[in-house]
Amino acid sequence: MAIYAGLFSLALLFVAASFGAPLFDRLSSMVFDEYQRLKPRPPAGAPLLIVDIDETAINEIGQWPWPRSQMALLVDRLGELGAAVIAFDIAFSEKDRTSLRETLTDLRRAGAEVRFPDGVPELDNDVIFTRIIERNPTVMGLALTNELTSEIPDPKAGFAYGGRDPKEILPPYHGGLVNLDSFDNAATGLGFFSFPPAVDGVVRKIPLIASANGKLYPSLGIEALRVAQQAANFVVMSTGASGEAEAGSPAIIGVRVGAFDAPTDGDGSLWLYYSGKTNNNTISARELLAEPLDRNRLEERVAGHIVLVGTSAVGLRDLVVTPLGSGVPGVTVHAEMIDQILSGTFLHRPDYMPGLEYFLAVVATILLIVTVRPGQPFVGAAMTLALLLCILTVSWSFFVTRQILLDPLLPALATILVFIAVTIAQYLSSEREKRFIRNAFGRYLAPSMVNRLSDDPQSLKLGGELRELTLLFCDIRGFTSLSEELDPEELTRLLNDFLTPMTDELLKSGATIDKYMGDAIMAFWNAPLSVPDHREAAMRAALAMMQRLHALNTEKGSDLKIGIGLNTGRCCVGNLGSSQRFNYSAIGDAVNVAARIEGVTKAYGLPVLLENSVLADGAADNNDEVILEVDAVRVVGREEPLILHTVFDRKELNGSSCEELVGAQSAFLASYRSGDFKTAIAQAKSLQKTAPVLLEGLYSTYLSRLENLAAAPPENWDGVHQFDEK
Repeated sequence: MAIYAGLFSLALLFVAASFGAPLFDRLSSMVFDEYQRLKPRPPAGAPLLIVDIDETAINEIGQWPWPRSQMALLVDRLGELGAAVIAFDIAFSEKDRTSLRETLTDLRRAGAEVRFPDGVPELDNDVIFTRIIERNPTVMGLALTNELTSEIPDPKAGFAYGGRDPKEILPPYHGGLVNLDSFDNAATGLGFFSFPPAVDGVVRKIPLIASANGKLYPSLGIEALRVAQQAANFVVMSTGASGEAEAGSPAIIGVRVGAFDAPTDGDGSLWLYYSGKTNNNTISARELLAEPLDRNRLEERVAGHIVLVGTSAVGLRDLVVTPLGSGVPGVTVHAEMIDQILSGTFLHRPDYMPGLEYFLAVVATILLIVTVRPGQPFVGAAMTLALLLCILTVSWSFFVTRQILLDPLLPALATILVFIAVTIAQYLSSEREKRFIRNAFGRYLAPSMVNRLSDDPQSLKLGGELRELTLLFCDIRGFTSLSEELDPEELTRLLNDFLTPMTDELLKSGATIDKYMGDAIMAFWNAPLSVPDHREAAMRAALAMMQRLHALNTEKGSDLKIGIGLNTGRCCVGNLGSSQRFNYSAIGDAVNVAARIEGVTKAYGLPVLLENSVLADGAADNNDEVILEVDAVRVVGREEPLILHTVFDRKELNGSSCEELVGAQSAFLASYRSGDFKTAIAQAKSLQKTAPVLLEGLYSTYLSRLENLAAAPPENWDGVHQFDEK
């Protein structure tokens, strides 16, 4: 049954992967994004510079768009500083309305007569910008889209290709957002800067070439790289060329830009491998437009560099999301692409990768079916985790060492689903045996023991194990007198009303209820299941029990008081009893000590006392609780002193300082234990006045004891109080 369940779940996954390809592709992309965040590409150190029209520049120079005279000055200065090429991640599609010529036209249209002498400088900013573009190596940008049907200027570069014509492979565009004709005509290069929309908005790929109106156009980045190398053409390799088989749909394989080759996906896109370091080569446009120009410093950064001009200003809406983060300027993506091509580091996803991923899924399924056995869920879980780790390791190794994208999603999902299916099938097949055990032993054993026995029939034997437990004893003070005043029905109702909320709080804290002894409860933590913070859990449970008792007294109009004793130590815990009937219980010295501590609570008038062992391992590190040392005592049957503390909610302080209370108590105990009883009496009286109300009984006990000690100081006083009764 388990074999069929595993194979069936694998088949369902394969069907889901086939029909839900977009969802699986998106999840896979998220995995590869995480790989890039964990190991970004080492930067190539390419001669790249981003000129950022940032918020600082806009605040100083003025709102966008700037006058074309300013853009002309920017380009001219970059050219003078020795830029290899200047590429714009911006389209200048409208005339400059700030030109003096435009103003002059408006004045004349209004009837004004304006004349200028000969030799007046050019008044049209667009003409100025055109002249500057013409005399500098400039690449103008445009956006390709099918939402517009405008004419697109001819590309500046030629294209040669081997194999199928790329225009037959690439999706066609019919228009775009272009620059003024004079700018495009004057420019050295022309490239598109638009990204195809992604489902989740993350820019993972960038097309290197595109087809529009029957012509091929380069992206802004590779056009800038071409102009910087003074190359004339691009070479596009596609299937059908010499040495390139065409087994399936025609596809583009790569693009050569001068001396550099860039492999692509079938649609001509480059899978970007981000370095996250291109922002280090960024300067504000404000620095280039400043007066005076810091020529020496800027020349070192500009000379011989590919300069990309873009914007990071939020208001200009050219911010994108990349695998490394959000709010990334779009111009940075073009810089990453150029740096990646120059580095020669590319991400690959060969055609055989999907087949390898399906093969890994099948192998994982077979291993799990062979490994997972009934009654051994941890072995199956360990095998599942090992397979997942192996799959992720192989995928990560492919990425790190060879930059190959092996998608771990399909084999990992197969591993998880097959494990779940096989485990469920084995669970259902074993339920029949478990039902038999429950029916056979349910009348004789406690429900918790029946469950343990059905899970592990081998545990049906006497004996146990040594474990460190935190133990709790609790009972109602004065219950004997109270029970004499109530009839059996009232007494039963009282016990049920009391034991139910107390048990609720204990179970919520992860305690095991050992037994009820009339009005008393014995419980412990850290067995049968481990509770790493069992000491803190016990203290929290004690405080919660006090809160529930207060609510019960308020609701019923009663005045029940309880004592709670806590202790931590090693005990023998397990199935204790006879061969006919036994229960899960704990025995040992630590159990006896917890019972003695509960009995001592009434002597100090405190609801909760705990031994020093409960405070080990940082159990007192809680800002909601106050831990206060109470006394050192010897109890019946034990020579070693017990250091007792009490715990209560910090709210009980009513604005008092916890640190001051603990410090005053420590000073009082020091005087008491050193035999300075007069000083201790004065300190106890002071504490009785300032301490919380719940500690009044403690200091009343101490004052009574101190008066006797002061009147007749004992010989060989060691600061430990002796209790002679249980």
